[in-house]
Amino acid sequence: MIYSQDRNRLRQWWCDAWRKACAKELLEPLEQIIAQIVADHPEYHAAVENSEASASRDWLPAGGETNPFLHLGMHLALQESFATDRPSGVREIYQTLATRLGDAHTAEHHMMECLAETLWQAQRKGSPPDEQNYSNCLRRLLQK
Repeated sequence: MIYSQDRNRLRQWWCDAWRKACAKELLEPLEQIIAQIVADHPEYHAAVENSEASASRDWLPAGGETNPFLHLGMHLALQESFATDRPSGVREIYQTLATRLGDAHTAEHHMMECLAETLWQAQRKGSPPDEQNYSNCLRRLLQK
């Protein structure tokens, strides 16, 4: 299971799944999804391949850095939301954006902005994420 409050353990999950994929080892279904997400992000391969250095590293936005594990995890969260269609209608929005943009990965990046904003607001307020605001943000993407 990938759910944990331990940042290092979560990061190790990504590293292990990628290592197994590169070694052509048998992957669990979730590991297959993780490996594909990593494969789609060659810019993060070095971080995922060097688990010791990545385990405790802080990537600081103030320094212009993107945390690869946060970015990859957002893709995983989006893909889970598409699979469960939660919030309701997210799958259709994703399919529409992917068709319009001609690329599913690019569609996820656009949707990630809404997810990041929703999670940031929830953290700032100390409340659960507001699915209605998230849905509204996603629908606005279709209007652009």
